[in-house]
Amino acid sequence: MSPACNIAAALPALAAERPDQVAIRCPGQAGRYDIALSYAQLDARSDAIAAGLAKRGIVRGTRTVVMVRPTPEFFLLMFALFKAGAVPVLVDPGIDRRALKQCLGEAQAEAFIGIPLAMLARRLLGWAKSARVRVTTGARPWLADATLAQVERDGAGAGPQLADTAPDDVAAILFTSGSTGVPKGVVYRHRHFVAQVEMLRTAFGTQPGGVDLPTFPPFALFDPALGLTSIIPDMDPTRPADADPGKLLAAIERFGVTQLFGSPALMGVLAAHGAALPTVRRVTSAGAPVPPEVVAKMQALLPDDAQFWTPYGATECLPVAIIEGRELLTLRERTEQGAGTCVGRPMPPNEVRIIQVSDDAIEQWSDELLARPGQVGEITVAGPTTTDAYFNRDAQTKLAKIRELLPPLPPGEGWGEGASAASEGFRTVHRMGDLGYVDAEGRLWFCGRKSQRVVTASGTLCTEQVEPVFNVHPEVRRTALVGIGERGSQRPVLCVELRAGVARDQRPRIADELRHLGEGFVHAARIETFLFHPRFPVDIRHNAKIGREKLAAWAAKQPGSNQ
Repeated sequence: MSPACNIAAALPALAAERPDQVAIRCPGQAGRYDIALSYAQLDARSDAIAAGLAKRGIVRGTRTVVMVRPTPEFFLLMFALFKAGAVPVLVDPGIDRRALKQCLGEAQAEAFIGIPLAMLARRLLGWAKSARVRVTTGARPWLADATLAQVERDGAGAGPQLADTAPDDVAAILFTSGSTGVPKGVVYRHRHFVAQVEMLRTAFGTQPGGVDLPTFPPFALFDPALGLTSIIPDMDPTRPADADPGKLLAAIERFGVTQLFGSPALMGVLAAHGAALPTVRRVTSAGAPVPPEVVAKMQALLPDDAQFWTPYGATECLPVAIIEGRELLTLRERTEQGAGTCVGRPMPPNEVRIIQVSDDAIEQWSDELLARPGQVGEITVAGPTTTDAYFNRDAQTKLAKIRELLPPLPPGEGWGEGASAASEGFRTVHRMGDLGYVDAEGRLWFCGRKSQRVVTASGTLCTEQVEPVFNVHPEVRRTALVGIGERGSQRPVLCVELRAGVARDQRPRIADELRHLGEGFVHAARIETFLFHPRFPVDIRHNAKIGREKLAAWAAKQPGSNQ
């Protein structure tokens, strides 16, 4: 019998190989890092929890909402659910409450595991009414059938637990952040998680024994599968822009952190703080383009042999492409001249192709869809981590996925990792919803979200080809291109957020200077209206993606002056 395809399958081997190595370390009361789980403890306790959950009906295939903060309980639960073959459902806790209720309803969860506050909110707000099993991480089974401690005791002594999950079995439902619309539940199969771990291991040369500070909790789930120690930061994961750099630096120094993951907003916090990071050998930042000045500052804080990576991808397909900070900085001038943001070369074995822009569903792949070489179009990807569906969202699935038939293979040979094991002979191509192009060197350039493009009577403007031109102004913190009116005849407007301390009466001068800046570039020269906004709305997951839809609605109500 072939081994189970499961992200938790590596845990027993690592527990046997390095039982005393810390797998997860979390802050305790008052921010002290006094809660730790070794690999042996994580393996044994997650076994016990998996067995205890099974006794309460949470078994292979059971959709289970998990609303637990990034504590040891979260990681024990997640690995227990993976071992059981159950299907954890994760939703960003910071999204709009109505959207959260809709997401939990769509998931049709059969179980609900949460902190006491989540259990109360579930009762008061009607979350996940379909859940028949309820478990709380609290000390008492308040509004629940049992506590997690009781579940673990029920399963104690049961021995190793690992469901014989197949590659195409559903492993989890992960909801998108909803930064450009209502969150959607991405269906992850076990082969997707396993492929992600292997691609990350290969791309970054990850070796067991490293110490990671993952400031986005779901990414910490990869660490035990890679043999790393995760130091969970003392911060609100939904507000990385407000993280205390002193606490992060204290953890990095105390535990000898060798790698760090964070959103561009968190990188901005560390860059502004300006303290050196002598132990860190690799930094990874994703979620939105990282401003070049932040990349440059972070490179200066790292050792000479350290690397700063900015992977490109999405919840539906990750990772897609990567670029290292030094190469990114060599392309900074091109970005500031309207070329877009380079996100690097596709990670093997991904196949990235650019198709002509369309807002319609595309059922079947055809090479006739392809854009001309170098032309800005819609980015698509096919590969081992390309997911194939949104849960209970058939319309959105049809808009985002293309079915591609594969050529016949000789007898005895199989299709690659990107092919569907359930329906051999085709693979799924994911439409990223992003615009971009591939240059002559094979590098992928990101030009902005397709839904946020501005289509005027004289052509299409892309956010990442316009905004960097204006972001070089020394008094501008960031800008956002939006369109007012019907697509096809939209009026382009540049919303401007100034740096702290710039007086209001300076806005007319700055608007004139921005207009002059844009005159030297084809796309930017079309911008005639500049509106100043006090603080841009951003996404709740990374605090980095600008809420251009909200800004467009705001801009439409403004008188159009530069004041």
